[in-house]
Amino acid sequence: MDADSPEVTILLLGDAEVGKSTFLSRLTLGIHPQHESLPPYELPVLRDGDQPFTFNITMYNRPYRFCFYDTASPNNYTLLKPSFIILCFDISNRSTLHSLKTRWKNFVEAHYNYDELLPVMVLGLKRDLRVEWKEEEKKAGKLGVSVMPQEALNVAQEMMCDRYAECSALTGELCPQVLEDVARTAAKTTTEKGGRTAPTECMVM
Repeated sequence: MDADSPEVTILLLGDAEVGKSTFLSRLTLGIHPQHESLPPYELPVLRDGDQPFTFNITMYNRPYRFCFYDTASPNNYTLLKPSFIILCFDISNRSTLHSLKTRWKNFVEAHYNYDELLPVMVLGLKRDLRVEWKEEEKKAGKLGVSVMPQEALNVAQEMMCDRYAECSALTGELCPQVLEDVARTAAKTTTEKGGRTAPTECMVM
C-alpha cells in the first residue's frame, strides 16, 4: 500500500445493539470471502479497542485505505472528522429507525456540519430478522414491528440522505452489494465532487 494512498474515515452511528459490530465483522471477510465454506454465523470477533478497523482496497486502479469507526470506539467519535457517515438501524426493531430521525440526524447536523459534500447513508441491518406484516395489520393500517424497505427508504429521503441499503451481516445476504457500494462512495469522497449525490436523490441498494 502506497504511503500516499488516500485515507477515508467512515463512521457508523446508531443505537446500541442494532448490529454495527456484526456488520464490521462481516466487512473483514471482504466483498468476496475466500472461505466460501465458512458458516454464516462464524464471523471474526472484533475488539472495540482495535478501532479503527482499517482495510486497504484498490478501486478505479488506485489504492485506498478505509478506516472504520463506530460508537464503541475508544477514541471519542464526536471528535472525529469522518468523510462518510453510515446511519444504522435494526430492521426488526422499529424504534431504532425512529431514533435516526429524532436523535442521530440532529447529532450529525450538530457535530459534522463542516462539509456540505459529506455523504450520509442509511443502512438497515438484521434483514434476516424481518417479519412480514400480518394481513390484519395491513387492513387496519397498523405498522408491524419490522420495518419494510419502502418505509425505510422514505425515511432516508425525508432526512435527505444519499442512499438506503439493507443487508444481513449474520447470513451475508446482500452484504457484497452493500460493501461494494460503501467502498465506491468512500473512494468518491477523495474526488473534487465528493461522494454526495444530488440533493433530491436517494439511491436504493
